[in-house]
Amino acid sequence: MSRGKRLSLVLVIALGALVIVRLVDQPKKHHPAPPPIPVRVARAEYANIPITLHALGLVQAYRTVTVTPMITGPMTAVDFRQGSVVQRGALLARIDPRPYQAALAQALAKRAQDRALLAVARDTLKRYQLLIAHHYISAEIVAEQKATVAEDRAIVAQDDALVTTARTNLSYTRITAPITGRTGILAVNAGNIVSPNTPGGIVTITTIQPIYVLFSLPQQNLPEVRRALHAHALNVTAYARQGGRRAVLAHGVLTVLDNVINQSTGTLTLKARFKNPALALWPGAFVTVRLKVRTERHALVVPSVAVRQGPEGPFVYAVHTHTPKPPATRPTKSADKAVLQVTDIPVRLGFADQRLTVIRSGLRAGMRVVVLGGSRLHPGARIRILPKRHTTSHA
Repeated sequence: MSRGKRLSLVLVIALGALVIVRLVDQPKKHHPAPPPIPVRVARAEYANIPITLHALGLVQAYRTVTVTPMITGPMTAVDFRQGSVVQRGALLARIDPRPYQAALAQALAKRAQDRALLAVARDTLKRYQLLIAHHYISAEIVAEQKATVAEDRAIVAQDDALVTTARTNLSYTRITAPITGRTGILAVNAGNIVSPNTPGGIVTITTIQPIYVLFSLPQQNLPEVRRALHAHALNVTAYARQGGRRAVLAHGVLTVLDNVINQSTGTLTLKARFKNPALALWPGAFVTVRLKVRTERHALVVPSVAVRQGPEGPFVYAVHTHTPKPPATRPTKSADKAVLQVTDIPVRLGFADQRLTVIRSGLRAGMRVVVLGGSRLHPGARIRILPKRHTTSHA
């Protein structure tokens, strides 16, 4: 190798060594840590929690009667206002009574005629009984007369039944309310021929004070409901959503548990009675029902939004304070401050609703859990707690 080549090779090696030394001596650049994730938190605390069950209910009239004519004839008048409240016995409609008045008159006349015949037969029997005592007539004649009296007495009894039937049919020409309640829409107008076979009757009357609400619960709730019902009356609240808010419609009590479980749905039907003073419940309407079975006292609870589901079951993100240790090569600086981090803690749950969840194990009272912003978190993530929201009331 020539002297010039050796010199060039030495220069290249020296230059490479210089670059390596520079790279080694260059201080390492630290990438900035990601900013803390903003979250909102709440504390686990003890509270008395009402254990309630929710279901969709159907409002049902306390009593429903379809008013149907008992006789056939032209309906001459309607004596109620549609949609009004009528009392039991109030006149609703009238059917032309003239054919039934004539039938009653005919039955009365026939009965009077047969009563006269019976009186004659009885007088004749008395005379025959006097004559036979003196042996003026035979015993066979007296026996025949007794049979005649018995026959006439049966005919009069039959006439009495016909008179009762005629009077009853005549009373049916005045159609009255069988119960107290609210009338519906009139199905047949005056002037039409009505009969017991009139489809849908004349009008339907419903009692809505009080009123029933039917709803169903899963069969798993049956033991708890039965225990509570045996101990005390169970209060039921019916409410509806109005403008995004929950409006209470009425308060009632549970009255009936069905005697079978629906095999196709695995649910049990229950019936609650409401006084319905404000007529907030109307037959056929759907409402949400809340059934309070008991109160769990001194239960550890967190907001339900804090509970998350993982592969191994429910957990919460709990907040803890972490103070990073400074490197051994440099002294502690004021920048090494405590930071807030989260830890995923498995929990065992009790009763839960849309607002609160009872924690059986996993948390202690006073621990802070994440209620907003948890979708971006992971164990050990740094967080920044946002201030609480302040609600402003409007008059």
